[in-house]
Amino acid sequence: MGGDRAPGAIVEGALEAARELGQDVVLVGDSEVIRRELDRLRADLPVQHASQVVGMAESPSDALRRKRHSSIRIAFELVKRGEADGVVSAGNSGATLALGMVVLGKLEGVDRPALASLLPSLEGRTLLIDVGANVDCRARNLLQFGLMGSLFLQHVLGVDKPRVGLLSIGEEDSKGNELVKRANELIRAGSLNFVGNVEGRDIFLGGADVVVCDGFVGNVCLKLAEGLAEAISRMLRTEFEGSLSSMAGYLLARGAFGRFKKTVDYSEYGGAPLLGINGIGIVSHGKSSPKAIKNAIKMAADFVRRDVNRHLTAGLKANAEMVAKAVAAGAEIG
Repeated sequence: MGGDRAPGAIVEGALEAARELGQDVVLVGDSEVIRRELDRLRADLPVQHASQVVGMAESPSDALRRKRHSSIRIAFELVKRGEADGVVSAGNSGATLALGMVVLGKLEGVDRPALASLLPSLEGRTLLIDVGANVDCRARNLLQFGLMGSLFLQHVLGVDKPRVGLLSIGEEDSKGNELVKRANELIRAGSLNFVGNVEGRDIFLGGADVVVCDGFVGNVCLKLAEGLAEAISRMLRTEFEGSLSSMAGYLLARGAFGRFKKTVDYSEYGGAPLLGINGIGIVSHGKSSPKAIKNAIKMAADFVRRDVNRHLTAGLKANAEMVAKAVAAGAEIG
């Protein structure tokens, strides 16, 4: 029921996941509205009724207190009862984060769950974590983000020994604010394949497979990347429409531009996994198309099949003693 194009795009994406991927999907929301969409598409999927919807402008606290029968809460409760394996939502991201933590709880060893987003780079893809779940962090939180991001890439995307970088204003260990300096010490003392500080440009140039930052900085980076990709596409379109020679050049190169568009298209990545909750939650873009929803469902299914949360728990447990020693030695903030 959430998102700029709901429920139409959500229902269509779920149908594509069912038909093309063979994935079992349950639609959660206003059953009458959803049934109308299914009838329009001459299709059928299981529907779980929810009498309330969390609006995009509502605060997470209101969703927790006043919307006990909201579609997003009921979706997470299906997971808690074992009637579903994961949740995909393009609705209110703050409410999705809050309800995921409240209903499912956190994995053992996780202080704060984090949102991770895949972004295109010259070397393939870069995982940016956190992109909005935690605007204020401590050094140990950034270490956990790095661990979870590294394990996610290993077990979902098959990246061997992911390179982890810490986002800062310079590559030198002495650069950055107090949080970044302390986090650098803490991450360096751990077992990650840590490449040190990286700069914003490295996200897209491929300086690291995982780039760690707090949620405030990460969300700014994410929105900047989305805006830049859209602006470049519009600028190119304007240039190509400017003259016959430009149009001829476009016709010759349209295959390359098509591949470029696919590379920067967020719908190819589906959504951002909420790493660290005791279950599976994928937060999709509010403007998600059916294709984006289908790919978000695929990501959730891959998460289940590869038992990612078990690997996250084991990795965090293996590093728990190291974290405790480093914190005791002063590598902490706040």
